[in-house]
Amino acid sequence: MPKTLMPRREAVLKIIVKEYITRVTPVASESITRSHLVGVSPATIRNDMAYLEEEGYITRPHVSAGAIPSCKGYRYYAESLGENIELPLMEQYLVQGFLERIEREFEELAKIASALLARLVRSAAIVTTPKANPCRFKHLELVAFQEYLVLLILVMYQAKLRRYLLSTLTSVAEEELATVTNKLNNAYLGLASSEIRAKKLELSPLEREVTDAIINLMAMEDEVEYDEPYLEGLHLMLSQPEFIKGNRILNTIGLLEGGKWLRAVLPRELGETEIKLVIGEENEDELLRDLSLVFTRYGILGEVGGVIGVIGPTRMDYARAISSVRYLSGVLSKLVSEAYG
Repeated sequence: MPKTLMPRREAVLKIIVKEYITRVTPVASESITRSHLVGVSPATIRNDMAYLEEEGYITRPHVSAGAIPSCKGYRYYAESLGENIELPLMEQYLVQGFLERIEREFEELAKIASALLARLVRSAAIVTTPKANPCRFKHLELVAFQEYLVLLILVMYQAKLRRYLLSTLTSVAEEELATVTNKLNNAYLGLASSEIRAKKLELSPLEREVTDAIINLMAMEDEVEYDEPYLEGLHLMLSQPEFIKGNRILNTIGLLEGGKWLRAVLPRELGETEIKLVIGEENEDELLRDLSLVFTRYGILGEVGGVIGVIGPTRMDYARAISSVRYLSGVLSKLVSEAYG
């Protein structure tokens, strides 16, 4: 957090942030003295606002206008909220009850959770499906595709399915494919790619080819840190005043629907319960500098998990966003833990 402000100046900054989040208009000193800090002279408030502007916490569209928060001001406000902000109990009960009624189909769970989060914060929300680290073998199917081609269908836990065309030197009968399938399914169930590679198993040339393909497919899956996110509530975010002018709507849609920005804003070192907050100009990607992002992980640290987060304008209700993300991540972590025992 930036250096601590004296109490009255901190109060003035928080008033400006809250007012601007709610009203989307610059906040004047007269409004602060009339509605919030009764008994403090307008001249004192103007001096405080001048200090906040000089230090970079607020800006003014022009000299005689009221103040709007800067990214530094939003950062100070968000970090001053502390760890105790919580979603209202009634909303907690509704969210938990709704998610716990869903079957443990994680793709559906992620989709519903992102929709719930978007409606809680009135902005865009994302949730990735939980991903095992490392992924593990569940089931294999081999299907004769052409005379010298075999279709390999690999199913991993979390319902991950990958297909691969395997070229063979000789034609392979269906009976041989069935024998290979049964043998490898029994041998590799629940194993990671490194465990399959290390397993001492006598293999025929075809079984070795299939095993190598399985190892490569699983290793490629392990390299993907996050699955493509379910993005909900984009229309809620784009209906806000910040996105009316120019090409911001089209640019934002193109950016977020691409999904590739996620890896840039979510480094591997994000902790189990850490909330990552990136505000406006703090984003490394220039295309994201009009947006704020609130993210965290969910799941079982080091074993299986995903990411949940909110994307919105810098004029975001940070208390609402942080409390919503934190609560839903806790519910999803509980459901994932129960599913994995």
